[in-house]
Amino acid sequence: MAYGSQGNLATCNASICMEGGRRLSGTVRIQGSKNAALPVLAASVLIPDTCVFWNVPYITDIGCMENLLESTGAVIEEKEGTHGLLINAETIREYRLPAKYVSAMRSSVVLMGALLGRIGEVLVDYPGGCVIGERPINLHLFGLEKLGAQIWTDKNRIHAYADELRGALISFPFPSVGATQNTILAAVTARGTTVIQNAAREPEVTALCDFLNKAGADIEIGHDFIATGKIVIHGVEVNSLHGVEYGIIPDRIVAGTYLFAALGAGGSIALENAPVAQLRSVCALIRKMGAQVETNEEADRILVRTDGHGKMKNIPFVETGVYPEFPTDLQSPLLACACVSEGELTIKERIFSSRFKVVEELVRMGADIRMLDNERVRVRGVERLVGRTVIAQELRGGAALVIAGLAAEGITTVTDIRFIKRGYQDIVGDLKGLGARISYVNA
Repeated sequence: MAYGSQGNLATCNASICMEGGRRLSGTVRIQGSKNAALPVLAASVLIPDTCVFWNVPYITDIGCMENLLESTGAVIEEKEGTHGLLINAETIREYRLPAKYVSAMRSSVVLMGALLGRIGEVLVDYPGGCVIGERPINLHLFGLEKLGAQIWTDKNRIHAYADELRGALISFPFPSVGATQNTILAAVTARGTTVIQNAAREPEVTALCDFLNKAGADIEIGHDFIATGKIVIHGVEVNSLHGVEYGIIPDRIVAGTYLFAALGAGGSIALENAPVAQLRSVCALIRKMGAQVETNEEADRILVRTDGHGKMKNIPFVETGVYPEFPTDLQSPLLACACVSEGELTIKERIFSSRFKVVEELVRMGADIRMLDNERVRVRGVERLVGRTVIAQELRGGAALVIAGLAAEGITTVTDIRFIKRGYQDIVGDLKGLGARISYVNA
């Protein structure tokens, strides 16, 4: 059984049905991070040994990465019931990645750096995933070419080859998370030293470096990394890398989704296994909206309360940005919450174009949202949303529709939840545990 289809998850053609108007209460444990797990699992290709990964989320993107790794020659064993994966990459031999898996998931592109670092060649289609505007991979190719890879493109295919990767000074014009991770993976076994400037500062980047260092890589990240964006990688021989056990960090986007769900529906919830330090900008924002937030970094716990005597209050302006600014992946959940908060909010999307696909569906539920231009929307809070049948068109927009359904009057059905399953291992089970009237409905 594919990893991402285990447990009590619904099938890909299922819907999520909920009755709104019920305040949330209780405790939810946050799953392992999708955006951290995928590059870390890809990194196992570099290591001619066995690695064991814990706290791996049961989501379809993980199942897709599992299939990609097996296509290269890796042997995978699922630790049933433990959220664990054992990956043996001693005999990596295949550099051609199957198009059907690559086209399903954008994160497959990080296997380019890993395969170049391990066997010196990779042939891959342009990656797929959620349709949220232009997401070019030119910065990925820029980093790999700086390390000495020769790259050819033919229609929808990319062929990269290197007799030997060599360390280089690489300065990114924009701190792309995926491009940074791809470059790190290729540089680990490159001859000499690589210096990356203006690297992405996201926790998922530092988690990848942490895993690789535990496996024998030599990567330096200073205490001033958030300010400098500088990573120094001293190349090592492939055979000096060794297997390790590694726990995937908690998912800050899932945690943020549930915080906004509590604001939209009202109530008091606690998040356990929460990445508190990574959510400072989010917690600061929801405090400004009128919620009470208590954090405990030592206990990995966040408690959020709404007073129950009035709506949350929109703040005038929020814009997304690179870490540690407000994350683009929580823009849609914030938008859904803002629909039922008092006052007016303008959101500016600085990371991705066309990331407002959820607007049309929210308007169908009674939201008052106006597109100002391709980067900005203005939302005015309404008294209530009304339940409708709506369509999830991408991952975070799908989660936002669930939040809207919890806040709406009547029944809301979110269809095409295959997108939601790409990042949330059991959003229905988690919210039901918090008192929501919600369930999967199989088609």
